[in-house]
Amino acid sequence: MKSNIIRRSLLDGFTFALFLCVALSVIFSPTEEQLLDLPRVSAIFFGGIILGGLLSYALNAAGIKTLGQNLFEPDYEKARAEAKAWFKTFWGWHLFVTILVLFVVGYVKTKFSIDELLNEDGFGGAKRLFAGIFNPNWDVLPRAVLNIIETIFMAFMATFLAIPFAFVLSFMAAKNIMKSPFAFGIYMAIRTFLNVTRSVEALVWAIIFSVWVGIGPFAGMLALMIHSIASLTKQYSEMVETVSEGPIEGVQSVGATKLQMIWFAIVPQVILPYISFTVYRWDINVRMATIIGLVGGGGIGTMLIKYQGQAMWPEVGTIIAVIAVVVWLMDQASAYIREALK
Repeated sequence: MKSNIIRRSLLDGFTFALFLCVALSVIFSPTEEQLLDLPRVSAIFFGGIILGGLLSYALNAAGIKTLGQNLFEPDYEKARAEAKAWFKTFWGWHLFVTILVLFVVGYVKTKFSIDELLNEDGFGGAKRLFAGIFNPNWDVLPRAVLNIIETIFMAFMATFLAIPFAFVLSFMAAKNIMKSPFAFGIYMAIRTFLNVTRSVEALVWAIIFSVWVGIGPFAGMLALMIHSIASLTKQYSEMVETVSEGPIEGVQSVGATKLQMIWFAIVPQVILPYISFTVYRWDINVRMATIIGLVGGGGIGTMLIKYQGQAMWPEVGTIIAVIAVVVWLMDQASAYIREALK
């Protein structure tokens, strides 16, 4: 109950801080130098969160349901609540205004412009580019095929080598297993490390490893492996947290150790989803491998950036066609495999 109050107060506080920052920006039109004053901007934003949280608590106490309360109230209260159209509720307008503000800020920040999209000069250049792409030069097909094979095996090795690390870490990153204070500390440390690792895109890891081990497929494979370990561990651990407690209690009742409990009660429940997630991850890695080649990660991405940099659009068209066919085949194959494992 207390955790729900904290969550709804944080959500409402964040939306209030968003409204406050947007309103201040519209009123005072701050310069870039003023926006770069991080301490002041942070103080305004976090102050807005605190004020918004207090306002949320006051509104909830007065019987006015905010967006946060609507999302995080207990299920029995949701079932008891009277059904109303969203536009007749405070939380409905709260949600609507939040989405509207986010859209307007996104519109401004991305400098969205239909005029630039349909500008005659730019549109003419795009037509010439696509004319080259849709008239591929098949002379580079053999080299493109060799490079896409390299890309596929980069993805395979990255996925294969990530599996044992992710398998072991997934149990230490599952809250229902790491219950003691010491174990929970390990859980938090692993979760934090994995979140930080996963937040760094594979493209950045490819740049790091290109400097570390040199430009080529090895750097790309290492980048994909690091990212795969973090992503698979998260997916695996979430599956561990949803297992049935019955087999666990049964194994523990006969005096099983922690490792025996994991091996005989949890692993049989998660092994098929683990395989399904892993196959899907290989599919993802094939797609990502075509991108990290752009920064020296090897594979067909390196070939693509070479021809793109020289504006050799027919050659680029051939490479895109090869990538599209391989990605489609991998997607179909992984879909069939995942379906068979259900």
